[in-house]
Amino acid sequence: MFKYILKRIGISLLILLGVSFILYVLLRCMPTDFVELKVLNLTQTSNTGVTDELIAKMYETYGLDGNIVEGYFNWLTNVAHFDFGTSFISQRPVLDEVFNADRLGTSFFVAAIATVFEFLIAIPLGITAATHQYSVRDYVVTVFVLIGISLPSFFFGQMLKDIFANKLGWFPVSGMKDAGITYANAGEALLDYLRHMFLPILTVVVLSIGGRMRMTRTNMLEVLNSDYIRTARAKGLKEGKVIYKHAFRNTMIPVVTGLAGLIPSLFSGAMITESVFDLTGIGSYALNAMQQGDIPVIMTYNMFLAFLSVTGVLLADLMYGIVDPRVKLA
Repeated sequence: MFKYILKRIGISLLILLGVSFILYVLLRCMPTDFVELKVLNLTQTSNTGVTDELIAKMYETYGLDGNIVEGYFNWLTNVAHFDFGTSFISQRPVLDEVFNADRLGTSFFVAAIATVFEFLIAIPLGITAATHQYSVRDYVVTVFVLIGISLPSFFFGQMLKDIFANKLGWFPVSGMKDAGITYANAGEALLDYLRHMFLPILTVVVLSIGGRMRMTRTNMLEVLNSDYIRTARAKGLKEGKVIYKHAFRNTMIPVVTGLAGLIPSLFSGAMITESVFDLTGIGSYALNAMQQGDIPVIMTYNMFLAFLSVTGVLLADLMYGIVDPRVKLA
C-alpha cells in the first residue's frame, strides 16, 4: 500500500507539471492580455496617447515581455521558492487573493450544502427509478432529471431569481446580505444569510443531481439483473434487504468514482451561479481574473484545483478497497 501511494504521488507530480505548462501556454495565447486591456482603458480615460515605450515597460513589469517557455520557467522557479507572485489587478499577494477566507467560505458553503442535498436526492431517485423500470415513476424521474441537465446554469438561475425574487419577493434578488440593515442578534443575521443563499444552492442542486441519478440508476439496473440478486430473492429475502443491503453496496464503486471530483468542486466555486446571484465567492472572483488576464491569480487558482483533483482521484482509488474487498491495490 505504501509503495502504491508513493508511486501515485510521483505520477501526480508529473501530471501537475504537465497541467501547469499547458495552462500557462493557453493563458499566454489568449487573444488579449492584461497589458492590452490596461492600455485600452488608459486610452479611453486619458486624452493623451500611450507611447510604445510605456507599453514595453508595462510588459516588462508584469513579466509578459519574454517568450512563453521562458515565462513558464520563471513562474515555475518562483513557485518552487513558494513565491506565487502578485495579482495584476489588486497588486496584492496572490495567496492572499486566492485563499481569501470570505471567498472560499462562501463557495464552500454553497458547494457543501448543495452536495449533501445532491446525494440525498439523486441516489434515492436513481434507486427508485431502477426498481420501477419503465413505470410512470421511472419516466417522471428521468424527464425531471433530463430537464435539469439540459438547462444552462445562467438561464435556470436567472429564471429562479425572476420568479421567486423579483415577482414573488420571497427571497432577496442578489448579494449575501441586505445593505443598511442592523441585525438584532446572530440568529437573525444567520436567517438573512440563508435566505440569500437559498436560490443559489437550489440552482446548483437541481442542475447537479441529474448525472448522479443517472449513474445510480444505470448501475443499480446492472446489479439487479445479476445472478446473486435472483438467488437472494429466491431464498425469500425481503425486497428492501435485497435492494439496500445486497444490490446497493455493489453500486457504490461508480459513486466512489464520482467522489474524485467532489473535493475540487467544494473549493472551485460555481462561477456562473455566483455571477448571476452576485455572490462574492472564489468562482466569480476567478472568472473576473480570467476576463482581465490576471495570470498569477489564474495559475494559482487552477493549480490549486488541479492539486485537489489528483488528490481526489488518489483517495477514490484507496476507497475502492474499502467498498469492494475484491479490489486489491498493488
